[in-house]
Amino acid sequence: MLVPWASAQGHDEARPAIEATVRQIAHELSTVCPLAAPADQAALETCRRALLSGSLLQRSVDTILLWGRPKPGESLKNTTLTQFAPEVWTGLYAPLFMFDGTWRLDYDEGERLYRARLGALFRNALDPGQYPYPFWHDARKWNDYQAANTLVLWIAPQSGSIVVGQFIKDSTETPGLRTAPIARPPFDGHWMWTDASGASQPAPALFRGLFSESNPYIGGLEPAYRELANAMRRGLCNDCHVPDNPSRMKRLVLLQTPAHAASEIKRLMKAVRDNEMPVDDTLLYHEIDPDMRAALLDYGGVFEDLVDAARAWEAEHGTR
Repeated sequence: MLVPWASAQGHDEARPAIEATVRQIAHELSTVCPLAAPADQAALETCRRALLSGSLLQRSVDTILLWGRPKPGESLKNTTLTQFAPEVWTGLYAPLFMFDGTWRLDYDEGERLYRARLGALFRNALDPGQYPYPFWHDARKWNDYQAANTLVLWIAPQSGSIVVGQFIKDSTETPGLRTAPIARPPFDGHWMWTDASGASQPAPALFRGLFSESNPYIGGLEPAYRELANAMRRGLCNDCHVPDNPSRMKRLVLLQTPAHAASEIKRLMKAVRDNEMPVDDTLLYHEIDPDMRAALLDYGGVFEDLVDAARAWEAEHGTR
């Protein structure tokens, strides 16, 4: 998807409204996700529930948010970023940060976007199963996460929507936004695993970031995802749609966990139905094997229907 980079014309007129929204978001985040011990599980859960319950942050995110680290010297268009639906970023990624309420706003002439910088601290001491996937699969990524002291939100002047989010270590040091680094064991190659008690991990990726525990469709979603995941594995989808981004896509779509796949199932199924995937080594589309396409349509269709039903139930009951 191309981000609707706004025209530079007229951005001054949008500033008062955007500034007011950023001020409110900074206050909201410092209220529901305040600074706490980086291992505080209760604080994480409180933050996640609040952000998923009609928060201004979630309402301000565009239909797709691009997420990741900046690449020095490169524009956003030339930076590798991961594509998320609003509820996945709001439920799985944003709660991993704590906020002190500080913020700054400026307009970037090159990007033609407003840039809001919020003082933030990463929860780097949580149980490994509380992260959407093992960020430490790349030591540099993990270190960048735990060194971050700023969450950057890029906002389109025309819509006032947040279109890109990044985490950075800002040169403006804030004493309260520091934490001791945590070393993680070497990545074992598994994006999902079973812990000592027999529970599937990571926990947030099992729909906790999307649906209420009382949602009656959750019981059917997990086995439906497993069937789809097996089909995607046979179709070599994991050669591309995993966090280490082996194909070096500029706009990465993740499918390796149930929550990530649920957020992208509409786009995934459209791509399969329209024969727009997979891509070959030259990043050109090629015809998918007919049997594999049939399996993806079958298992993907079941999963898609269940996700739709779960979303409809959430919309009706609003019990999050």
